[in-house]
Amino acid sequence: MNVAIMGYGTVGSGVYEVLTKNAQTITRRTGTELKIKYVLDLREFPGDPVESVLVHDFNVVVNDPEVDIVVEVMGGVHPAYEFSKEALLKGKSVCTSNKELVAKHGAELISLAREKNCNYLFEASVGGGIPIIRQLIRSITADDIERIDGILNGTTNYMMTKMRDEGLSFDAVLKRAQEKGYAERNPAADIEGHDACRKIAILTSLAYGKQVDYEDIYTEGITKITGTDVSYAASFGRAIKLIGSSSIAEDGKVYAIVAPKMLKKSNPLFMVDGVFNAITVKGNMLDEVMCYGKGAGKLPTASAVVSDVIDIAKHPGTNIPIIWAQEKLELGRFEDMKNSFFLRIPARNRTMAEELLNIRETADGVLEGEIGIITDVMTEGAFAEAAKKLEAVSVIRCE
Repeated sequence: MNVAIMGYGTVGSGVYEVLTKNAQTITRRTGTELKIKYVLDLREFPGDPVESVLVHDFNVVVNDPEVDIVVEVMGGVHPAYEFSKEALLKGKSVCTSNKELVAKHGAELISLAREKNCNYLFEASVGGGIPIIRQLIRSITADDIERIDGILNGTTNYMMTKMRDEGLSFDAVLKRAQEKGYAERNPAADIEGHDACRKIAILTSLAYGKQVDYEDIYTEGITKITGTDVSYAASFGRAIKLIGSSSIAEDGKVYAIVAPKMLKKSNPLFMVDGVFNAITVKGNMLDEVMCYGKGAGKLPTASAVVSDVIDIAKHPGTNIPIIWAQEKLELGRFEDMKNSFFLRIPARNRTMAEELLNIRETADGVLEGEIGIITDVMTEGAFAEAAKKLEAVSVIRCE
């Protein structure tokens, strides 16, 4: 089977490397040789082995009847969307790591692939090398999914780990993350939570079978987290992580959120440090399972992309069913979502806090003149009103 790779950046070059370096293993496991016929990129790569298959015109790829599988690792929505759609219309299967494209147009492209009896697969779009998509669409299929929680961004997890372990400030750990290549020069997508938001939108869409628009998900990054917050978390025996969550509540509605959260030591995500990602899925029969691994990087992400290529090669002429309808899933109102909350307030407001909130735990002495409180579970709307009256300095959601 012939493969075309669209994009020869970090992930694209990784896909090329995996397909060439592990060619014998892949052939043995698929029963079919996978040959790279084209690599599409606007740039030249003098001296690179890819030169022999390099093309600059998408039409060369899409109009070649010998191309069976197209790997889209260009990034961004356009022209990745147009190229992917055209390939599917020609009956070519498409694999991608493009979370932005999948979150926005995944349902449409899955439907088109079904119609053309080919495939649109996107294992690498969430969690890099972690096989979470396959778990949701193939393995955890006997259960109703009750909850998904994930550390979905390695950059922010690295930063929170360093703030906790080395007492560094937010600005200091961001600079170090940029120096190590974990964070971009413009880190907004990571630190503002947008990257994690797109990923939880994809997982929620797959879990509940309908389109979840990431624009509808309340998203809060880690930019407001301070060293003092980290010290309070330690005093409660907790750790702060940026968590993407979705769940079905007692009212039958699906709620989704991306925000920092104080986790207990008993939570399996508590021990996930550095650039690693992890996702827990709770089913009504299975209970809770966790997938853990490298959530980004050239070869882990490329490995996940190639796993989709292999999947397609093992099922020639077959559409692998994925339930993700274009019908929009209306999420529950943010104000009605229930959480437990940590808040820092001036010490003079202790009595008022006891009147307004059901308090689970308190911490004194972390910072002079204020106290830290963890509440019982309450709605976001009710908490916001109380926090305003209490002159809350900082707010973080808790288990």
